[in-house]
Amino acid sequence: MLTKQQLEQYCVEATQTYLNHISIDCVVFGFHEGQMKVLMLKANMEEAWYLPGGFVLKQEPIDNAADRILKERTGIDEIFLQQFHVFGHPDRSKIHNEMYKGMLPDELNFFNKRFISIGYYALVDFFNVNPAPDDFSEICTWRDLNDLPEFELDHELIFKTALDTLRLQLNYQPIGYNLMPKEFTMPELQKLYETILDKKLDRRNFQRRMLGFGILNKLETTRKGGAHKAPYLYSFDLENYQAALKQGLKSGW
Repeated sequence: MLTKQQLEQYCVEATQTYLNHISIDCVVFGFHEGQMKVLMLKANMEEAWYLPGGFVLKQEPIDNAADRILKERTGIDEIFLQQFHVFGHPDRSKIHNEMYKGMLPDELNFFNKRFISIGYYALVDFFNVNPAPDDFSEICTWRDLNDLPEFELDHELIFKTALDTLRLQLNYQPIGYNLMPKEFTMPELQKLYETILDKKLDRRNFQRRMLGFGILNKLETTRKGGAHKAPYLYSFDLENYQAALKQGLKSGW
């Protein structure tokens, strides 16, 4: 928690720099060793966990603000970002309002306002991310999708809405280019889809459908090692992948 002096300094700068009443919260998904990961922040001196977020500069487009916030938290740019929902319950910032109440006069307290938050989800390469905490956090780290801490504020709702949106996207858009390594096997790609959907998929049907989308290149090389026949490696056909993002796959899972 910020001291009164730190809070006052931040609020003065924030009032001069950012739009009032608008924030951005981001759900950052990564994939590593067969597990979906979510980037989260632990607050300073508290057992409180949040999603990465921030505010919008006064002369900044909303999408640019999301790009900037994610670059600050991950160290990478050109992230796949999708705006998915606006969260505007009147009491969504009540915990923060109560936390800082009385430390500053209401007219000086940047946080003592109702904030409407624009939700984005991001798909990133796990190995390229260098997690960095913000001014209010001591830790920024990956957490497993099946081992998430308790969220503060309405961030659990934001996370669940992002995951539902991502699952829905699988019905009409490709997923994987931003999450998988450059070369991967079909079982590895299937594991990604199964993890997101939280259900098992038939191996032969999955391979047939993925190849039918025309977004994969089958490589001549195979994945060496293991007791079974070495599986072929694949890569994404970026041109066809981008076209499928725009035109859709016209098929669901």
